[in-house]
Amino acid sequence: MLHATHDSIRAQILAILTAWGSPPHLAETTADIMVETDLSGVDSHGISMLMAYEDLLKRGQLRIAGEPRVVRDFAATAMVDGADGLGHPAAFMAMKFAIEKARAFGIGAVGVVNSHHFGAAGCYARLAAEAGLIGLVTSSTRGILMVPTRAAEPVLGTNPIAFAAPAGKHKPVVLDMATTTVAGNKVKVYHLNDKPIPEGWVQDGEGKPVTDSHIANDYVFKHKEGGITPVGGPESLGGHKGYGLALMAHILGGTLVGASFSPIRNRTQKPDDPNNIGHFMLAVDPRAFRDIEGYESDLDAVIDVLHATRPADPAKPVLVPGEPEEMSRAKRLAEGIPMPESLVQHVKDVAARAGVDYILKAAG
Repeated sequence: MLHATHDSIRAQILAILTAWGSPPHLAETTADIMVETDLSGVDSHGISMLMAYEDLLKRGQLRIAGEPRVVRDFAATAMVDGADGLGHPAAFMAMKFAIEKARAFGIGAVGVVNSHHFGAAGCYARLAAEAGLIGLVTSSTRGILMVPTRAAEPVLGTNPIAFAAPAGKHKPVVLDMATTTVAGNKVKVYHLNDKPIPEGWVQDGEGKPVTDSHIANDYVFKHKEGGITPVGGPESLGGHKGYGLALMAHILGGTLVGASFSPIRNRTQKPDDPNNIGHFMLAVDPRAFRDIEGYESDLDAVIDVLHATRPADPAKPVLVPGEPEEMSRAKRLAEGIPMPESLVQHVKDVAARAGVDYILKAAG
């Protein structure tokens, strides 16, 4: 296991992206967000995504030099065209624009079309919270991984939802979740680490749970039947709620903004057609509803009560969303970002094919 410095991971990603043809300013935004994702402990959406991006590039389904641009701008709303490039720069632009509009109008909503995978949705919601605003982010997805409640085959993606709210004395509350029981790439991480997955993450074509990470990886990424369960798992445990949340995320991040629906796209897409992934960014200024001091005081009080709640296990205190990621960030800044040897080898191979040096360095 390599514990790589975040600086060397950023430099490695940046070198590979620019070698692929990404303009430096787009590559820098993408590298920054990918590293923040790894620092936060979301290993499925950081440097481990390089292999998937390389595959899209080789198949002509990713325009790495695509420059996102605003194509609609009306009052508190706008639309950004991602130019079929990686989603990070387009999503960053969209949330920054939503923040500007929220400061002017009290609320800002910006959609993105013609995009790709954009990393962890929480990175963009957190941008709003850092600006003193409430942020909401949803996205459609390229992969078809979720098996809807009562189904035997996947139809929806992991369709993420992220929400962030700034507090006063406390760090922002940041919820970042896939609407599946687990993100598809987390199954891949377990597969790379040769670890069994928890029961309930993945089901086979008959609805039975799969725990072998290699078999599960095949059901998620290779087989037409089976896949990942919605949040909640089976219907008896509330899986229909996760299914509903996934559909909501797609309606906002796909249907509303004009992005494609993966099952339909996969039946009709030509090799050089854009994937047309969509995102939705919402920023809300609490000052439009009440004085900021009262808002912050109330949210701080909510967090205080949650922190003071008696835990079932004294060794595991009650946390609020965003705190595990903050803890991970502090630990990984000090000790490095853990990377299994299988992932290190993949990065070496990608770097070699891109014609750049392997430059990851161990922390300490």
